[in-house]
Amino acid sequence: MKYFLAFLIFSQTLLASDDWGQNGHRTVGETAENYLKSRVSKKIDRILNGQSIADASTYADEIKSDRAYDEYKPWHYANIPFDQTYAEAEKNPKGDIVFGIEECISKLKSNKLNKEQEQFYLKMLIHLVGDMHQPLHFGLKEDKGANDFKVKWFYNPTNLHSVWDTKMIESYNMSYTELSASLPELSKSEVQSIKSGTLLDWVEESRALTQEVYNSAEADENLSYRYMYDWFNVAQLQMKKAGIRLAVILNDIYS
Repeated sequence: MKYFLAFLIFSQTLLASDDWGQNGHRTVGETAENYLKSRVSKKIDRILNGQSIADASTYADEIKSDRAYDEYKPWHYANIPFDQTYAEAEKNPKGDIVFGIEECISKLKSNKLNKEQEQFYLKMLIHLVGDMHQPLHFGLKEDKGANDFKVKWFYNPTNLHSVWDTKMIESYNMSYTELSASLPELSKSEVQSIKSGTLLDWVEESRALTQEVYNSAEADENLSYRYMYDWFNVAQLQMKKAGIRLAVILNDIYS
């Protein structure tokens, strides 16, 4: 039994590295809670049986180890050529991150879900909005969203996707509560600007950053302190935006 538990923990750690990592997603969830309307926060607390949004945020990665949920794996990303918008690009017939977010919102607004179904789609939505702000979730199909873009992180072999998922966050060496508290302070006008726009506006904003991130490194380059200095503040702002926009969506669904 102990070997099975060790394997399960190890497997979930690997799966969690697919996007923002556990600390990144929990930071998004913790941030969202600060922007929820009081009555919305109470409704979500009841739906999740007291589990925090931060704790619920990693669920969509954890279920990847269960083949019964394989149909939801394409919901975590969308591969789009740089010379096309999401609206113009050919869509994955199995769905993608935009489809997944829209489907979750539609289900949660339908008032046709039982408690278990509502928990599922709420947890999926929490996670996917975080994914949408990790720019390499809109990476190129040919390199699997920069998973095949090989680089080094402090001389250790890795890939550019992993640098943005976990390596920078791990190097910052903070818990998700500490990381949440360290996110940039924003003015009311800055917060309002982040809240404005549509889902597709937010997607295209992330995609513009995707291209910048692809240009931020060369194949097999060793990335270290300078890369952290240049880009970690961008990752922090993306997590902040994700939390604010998640709250916008949840306030709209549950108000």
